[in-house]
Amino acid sequence: MATPPASPAARSGREASTAAFRAGCQANGAEPPAPPRFPDLYAPGVPFAGPELQSLAADGLLARFHQHGYTLPGIPASPQMRARAAAGAVPPAIRQRVVAGRLTAAWIYGCAGEPDRLALLVDAKRRVSSLRNTRGCTLHEVKLGPFDVVSLGGLMVSSPLRTALDIALHVEAERAVPALAGLLARPQHDVRLRLLVRAIEATPRVPHKRAALEKLALLAPALVPGGAVDVEHAVDPPDGTEHVAEVLGVPHLESEL
Repeated sequence: MATPPASPAARSGREASTAAFRAGCQANGAEPPAPPRFPDLYAPGVPFAGPELQSLAADGLLARFHQHGYTLPGIPASPQMRARAAAGAVPPAIRQRVVAGRLTAAWIYGCAGEPDRLALLVDAKRRVSSLRNTRGCTLHEVKLGPFDVVSLGGLMVSSPLRTALDIALHVEAERAVPALAGLLARPQHDVRLRLLVRAIEATPRVPHKRAALEKLALLAPALVPGGAVDVEHAVDPPDGTEHVAEVLGVPHLESEL
């Protein structure tokens, strides 16, 4: 026997009950579960061990992303993802006390290959002795200004300008020049060669200053005549490279570029 159609009053009652049920679920945080989403970054451990990840990569189910991890095929690398990968290699106990810098930061920004060891900066105000046993990392005690650090993917990273300054001063030319060229070639990083030259010249009593200017001269000889640049206002190093930009006047420098 066919079921008689429900009356308009009954239909409206069911609709009201359904709406009330959905509202109650939303209020109680009991929304219907979303489809499972696969992680976009995998490292040896949970849920797969290293050999299992290698097997999945060999089958084309994962792609090698960096020396310690994998990602799903087709997912483009980004600074946030590279920062997450670097953060996974830093012990959680010190993750909030260090800053990824130098070539590690350049790799995070996509301007250099992944280094064999993480370069981690430690502010001189913090105690370094408790961090010296960190494996797979090289620690550098430095002075960091308030604008020298940005946060990416759960990790503190030196700003692009501070990264370029440190690379010019402390990394050998063979690896420094390509990384500097990469940082300068990406407008989103807001690193200007003229500003970088002046920042180095404005920082007094810094070792390797001449060598740093020689590296920059390889990128644009006209901006480093004889390795010297006149600076009207010197800046105290602890203020950081971003403060150098503020003192020198970024709008004025940009108009010269």
